[in-house]
Amino acid sequence: RRDDKPQWQPREDRAPRHDGDAPRKLFAKREDGERDNHFRRDDKPQWQPREERAPRHDRGEHRPRGLQPFSDAHRVDQPRRAFEQRPHDGGHGRAPAPRAENVITNRLDSRLALFAPCPRGLEQILADELLALGAGDIAPADGGVAFAGDARLMMAVNLHSRTASRVLLRLAHGGYHAEQDIYRLAMSVDWPRWFDVSRTIKLKADGIAARVKSLDYIALTVKDAICDRFRQAHQGRPSVDTRRPDVRVNVFLTADEATIYLDTSGEPLFKRGWREETGEAPLRENLAAGILLLAGYDGSQPLLDPMCGSGTFLVEAADIALNRAPGRSRGFGFEALAGFDSASWEKLQLDARKAEQTTASLAIRGSDRSQAMINIARANLERAGLADLIELSAADVADTRPHAEHGLIVSNPPYGVRLEEQEQLAEWYPELGDWLKAHFAGWTACLFSGDLRLGKLIRLAPKRRTPLFNGSLQCRLFVINMVEGSARKQKDGDEGEIEAEDGEQ
Repeated sequence: RRDDKPQWQPREDRAPRHDGDAPRKLFAKREDGERDNHFRRDDKPQWQPREERAPRHDRGEHRPRGLQPFSDAHRVDQPRRAFEQRPHDGGHGRAPAPRAENVITNRLDSRLALFAPCPRGLEQILADELLALGAGDIAPADGGVAFAGDARLMMAVNLHSRTASRVLLRLAHGGYHAEQDIYRLAMSVDWPRWFDVSRTIKLKADGIAARVKSLDYIALTVKDAICDRFRQAHQGRPSVDTRRPDVRVNVFLTADEATIYLDTSGEPLFKRGWREETGEAPLRENLAAGILLLAGYDGSQPLLDPMCGSGTFLVEAADIALNRAPGRSRGFGFEALAGFDSASWEKLQLDARKAEQTTASLAIRGSDRSQAMINIARANLERAGLADLIELSAADVADTRPHAEHGLIVSNPPYGVRLEEQEQLAEWYPELGDWLKAHFAGWTACLFSGDLRLGKLIRLAPKRRTPLFNGSLQCRLFVINMVEGSARKQKDGDEGEIEAEDGEQ
């Protein structure tokens, strides 16, 4: 207190001040009747303990602040408040759904949670493959199969699976209400333990009924979390490469749950390494292999593709017949991860080569009416090491004849988009049926088509119609047993049966 008097002198003994600088009580009246509005410090002794002071009841005064740590408000990846309000959630005042518990996978875990996507309709075929390879906890889902196993199983599935599109390793799973929850989920992963900072990365986000405004922003948010985790470890930050990344990270969102995957495959598994040239609408290799397996092909039956195009069915059928691993000639994403067991990988490759069968020829034939497509198919067969085992010829479908008494026809007939193309096909399908009926008694025809009218217009009775998808296009695999007397003209009511068969296998 500013006072020239000794601090121990009692207040009442001090001489009155008349210079106008003496402290006065707050709001005390002055001699002229005005109220004194000058603030004066409390008269209580400064040594009084804090707990004995009168409590402050939200008087609004600002306490002096020292250095405070930064909050997260300065980050550019903070969620917008408009997202947290969720105007698109539907009704107001509802209690939020319980958030899924966060599950994190560590690099040293002996049992890994894995997921293999595949073309829709091939889930059971893929599940059978995984079971044969020794996977556990197999759970087919729409568009893929979840399973569990160790790192060696993960590498084996990449090498041997004919129908999987990728093999994804689940790193983190949990609930979310805002983008920042996904950021925290990604930050909980120890990324420097999984790959080195020198590796380039690529992020991809997908979702079903995801409650976000932008999946691209989610990918950016997870990328920021990965870089921040590396910076926390004082290792700098990894670079992004969208064309040829070393490490791919996938984020999948549902309405209230987020899952972060590490792609162990790298390039999609349908890229076997032998195809360079394709036709106008080539089938992906894993879809072609799945169709062959659905048709019951095991390598022992004679096989014919009279509309072979670039030869996809022919190469996949030869790989099945020779027991060759589909991934024998390519690299994989897991080779760039920390802790990659190169010795186990070399052992898997060696065992796969030892299991291959050798033969001088295969009972596989292919033909196409276009000589240019036959040239492309022959080049693909040469790159796959099959040029001497499979016969090719340029011929119209009607001029093709069987090369055995019994066998399989597996083919992908053309299907049009424009109206004039559909009208031409409607005239051609009966001719295709007549050709099968005239020359291929004792064979089984498996025709994969996106034209759902084929089952009726071909005027034969399909034994099975299996729903499949070529990308997003709904298709059918029509299986027709060609036996004596099997040809008949279907009733008009059969078309409704074809259209109502979505759940039929």
